[in-house]
Amino acid sequence: MADLPRGFRVRLAADTHRCDDGRTLFGGSSGRLVHLRPAALERLDERDALVVDDPTSARVARMLLDRGLAHPWWNGSPPAPTTDVTVVVPVLDRPGPLDRLLSGLGGVPAVVVDDGSRDPAALVEVCRRHDARYVRHPERRGPAAARNTGLRTVTSDVVAFVDSDVVLDAAALAALRRHLEDPAVALVAPRVLGLDEGRGVLARFEAARSSLDLGPSPARVHPHGRVSYVPSAVLLGRRDALGRGFDEALEVAEDVDLVWRLAREHVVRYDPSVVVRHEHRTTTTAWLRRKAFYGSGAALLAARHGDAVAPAVLAPWAAVAAGAVLAQRRWSLPVALAATAFAERSLARRLRGSDRPHRAAVAVLAVGLHATLTQTAGLLVRHHWPVTAALAPFSRRARRAALVAAVVDGVLDHHRVRPDLDLPRYVALRRAEDLAYGAGLWWGCLRARSARALLPSLRTRSTPVSTDSTDTPREATP
Repeated sequence: MADLPRGFRVRLAADTHRCDDGRTLFGGSSGRLVHLRPAALERLDERDALVVDDPTSARVARMLLDRGLAHPWWNGSPPAPTTDVTVVVPVLDRPGPLDRLLSGLGGVPAVVVDDGSRDPAALVEVCRRHDARYVRHPERRGPAAARNTGLRTVTSDVVAFVDSDVVLDAAALAALRRHLEDPAVALVAPRVLGLDEGRGVLARFEAARSSLDLGPSPARVHPHGRVSYVPSAVLLGRRDALGRGFDEALEVAEDVDLVWRLAREHVVRYDPSVVVRHEHRTTTTAWLRRKAFYGSGAALLAARHGDAVAPAVLAPWAAVAAGAVLAQRRWSLPVALAATAFAERSLARRLRGSDRPHRAAVAVLAVGLHATLTQTAGLLVRHHWPVTAALAPFSRRARRAALVAAVVDGVLDHHRVRPDLDLPRYVALRRAEDLAYGAGLWWGCLRARSARALLPSLRTRSTPVSTDSTDTPREATP
């Protein structure tokens, strides 16, 4: 991995926990656990921040970034104006939104790719007014092809893909651009919120729970991470790292495919401190169709990326505990507790660098248990709801499990996102979203004649504690 430049700052993530007087870190966006040796620990200041100023601080910063335990931090300093960014906008008609987008760019060069619009003259006029370059596909080829045409047209070092129904300004592009100060970063995305958060029920739900909004916490993006993808509404990246660009064979999930291909060799980041606005769908039919459309892409991703698209990733102990709880038998609780206790003892033995290995192991497993219950609920009411629905008429346990999952998941999610919407309607819309997504998922699997996107994955690999050097961190992965 390329070295970080001197002066680069990182700061521990808000969800990174510290114990053993700060020497043991765990959590973050990847759930990893590391032990810091004294030379590494002393680099962190009272704000849990670190400035790269020597080889040791560079190695520590890189490790913390790679494990999702820290994120880039600019200490409130404003970004420098962009000088090497070109915006690529794929568009199909919609001259009004295009005009709104280009008006906010403040002179940043733009290439507009018309993907077979019925009225190209209107788009040409908008581009003329804003001095944007216009390129046309005579026939519709899809958004992936339109973005790739723009990518081949661009000559700047950095390219930003921006959908026409987005509103952003040059300051947002500049804030995203500074992530590329890290030479390992190939792609970065902002937080996407609704443009019109009106008073309609769907508008208020989307304002809190849009598929494009990946939350308030920054993350390194990778499969099965807390943020596992970023949408193509706004993506900024290095032109030379983007290679052939988007897969033009994909009409859906082409953005996820690009992100996962880049994440194999580069770093992809999500920065919610940069906020852009998107014109969400807020009519019931269009909203449900869009959710189903997103679900249909999972089978296509599974064919290209294997179990990266698995709906749940469970450690063996967690799978046993979840299965025991779902069985709802007298032996369920003892089996679940036994599996968790076995995992705790196994992990504690590997935490040799901790002063209180059992306490650290319990803390780590508590995070894992929460993730397991969340994923299990998702399987019941989202990904595998057709199976749940088929079993419910014949099984009281299936009905009970589905009801508990549907209600508890909705209540906890309502508490977490705190929407401007009452609990009953929020839960109802959350379940409607799940039904639409799950229907699209199963339809996509049927078309692909593959159930791979429906299968959970077992995580069996673990990384032992490393003892390589006196000035590098040591790590354990539960």
